[in-house]
Amino acid sequence: MENFNMSKHTSFYAVGLSYKKADAEIRGKFSLDAKAKSTLLMQAEAEGIEALIVTSTCNRTEIYGFANHPYELIKLLCENSQGSVPEFQEVAYIYKNQEAINHMFRVGTGLDSQILGDFEIISQMKIAFVESKSNGLVNAFMERLVNSVIQASKKIKTDTDISTGATSVSFASVQYIIKNVEDIANKNILLFGTGKIGRNTCENLVKHTKHEQITLINRTKDKAERLAQKLDLVVKDYADLQLELQKADVVIVATGAQNPTIDKAILNLKKPLLILDLSIPKNVNENVKEVEGVTLIHLDHLSQITDETLENRKLHIPAAEAIIEEIKEEFMAWAKNRKFAPTIQALKEKLNSIKEGELNVQRKKLSNFDEEQAELISNRIIQKITNHFVNHLKDGDSMDEGIEWIEKVFQLDQEKSFF
Repeated sequence: MENFNMSKHTSFYAVGLSYKKADAEIRGKFSLDAKAKSTLLMQAEAEGIEALIVTSTCNRTEIYGFANHPYELIKLLCENSQGSVPEFQEVAYIYKNQEAINHMFRVGTGLDSQILGDFEIISQMKIAFVESKSNGLVNAFMERLVNSVIQASKKIKTDTDISTGATSVSFASVQYIIKNVEDIANKNILLFGTGKIGRNTCENLVKHTKHEQITLINRTKDKAERLAQKLDLVVKDYADLQLELQKADVVIVATGAQNPTIDKAILNLKKPLLILDLSIPKNVNENVKEVEGVTLIHLDHLSQITDETLENRKLHIPAAEAIIEEIKEEFMAWAKNRKFAPTIQALKEKLNSIKEGELNVQRKKLSNFDEEQAELISNRIIQKITNHFVNHLKDGDSMDEGIEWIEKVFQLDQEKSFF
C-alpha cells in the first residue's frame, strides 16, 4: 500500500457519506451550504491542515485532505454541519492513501454517481478546488490529483458513450412526470427554486413536454426572471407561493433552504397534487402526505428509475475504467517521483557540504590547486552518485525503506514532502 505522506505523520484521506448508505434526511444533516463550506475552509487553515477540498451535493458530502488521523477531517465536517460523529459513523466511509485516490477518480468520473454517467460532480470538484486554493489549502499533490481526475472525466465523456442520452436527477424528474401525470400538456406546473437542479429540470420540461404552462418562483426573483426570459415562462413573487400551490397540478421543489419551506399548513387543495422534492436537505415536510390527494416523491425515489438509457450506459463501464487506470498510473508515477525528491535534494546538499569541506582542505595543502577542475570533477561525481540512488528508489520494491535508509546513512534530518 503506497503511503502518500505530506510529512512523516500525515496521510491522504477521503471521508464522507453518500446516497449508498445515507438517506436524504441524514445527507441533509451533513450538507454544507456556501457559508458553512467557507467557515470549514477557514477552520482547516487555522488548524494547520496542509491541503483539503470539500464538496457537498444532493447525493454526497465529502472531504479530501491530508491529516494525521481521519478524525481531524470528520471533526471539521461535524462542527460545520448539523450532523454528529455517531451519525457519521453509522453511514460514512473513510478511505486512505491509494483507496482515497481510487475513490476520487470514480466519483469525479461519474462511476459512483447516483445515476451512472451523471457528470455534475466534476463541476463541484472544480469549484471546491478553486475555493480551497483561494484559502491556501492546495498543494502540488492536490493540484495534480484534481487535474488528473478532471482529465479522466473529460476523456471518458468524449471517448465513451457512458453519458449518452439525457439521464440525471432532473431528467429522471421529467420522465417520472411524463409517465405518471395524464394529459401533462394541459396541467399547471410550478417550479419553486431556480438553482442548478431547478434550471436543468425546467429546461428538460420545456424540451421534452413542449410545455408552456410552467410558473417559476424563487426567493430571489431576478434569478427566476432570467430563466423565464430564456424559456418564455411566467414568474410569480415568493409571496404568491401559497396561491400558486393551489393552482398547480405538479410542484417541483429545488431550493437551497436548510429547513422545509412547504408543509401541510400552506396546502389548501381542491385537486390532486404531485410534489417532487429535489432538495437536500429536504424542503418539503413529510406531513404533506397527510393532505388528501397529495403524492410526495423525493429525489432518492427518482434515482431508482432505470430505463434503457441507463442500462446501455453500464456497457461502457469497462472502457471508462480503462481510461481511469491509464491516467491514474500517470499520476502515480508522478507522485512516486515527487515522494523521494526532497530526500534526493537533501542528499545532494549533504554531498555538496562534504565536497566543500574537502576542497577547503585541499586548497590549504596545495599551492597549485586547480579550483575549476576540482569543482567540475566533484560535481560530476555527486551527480552520478545521486543518479544511482534515484534509479534504486524508482526500481526498488520498497521506496519508504529506501528513503529511510538514505536518511539514516547520510544523517538527513528533513520532512518528507511532495513539494
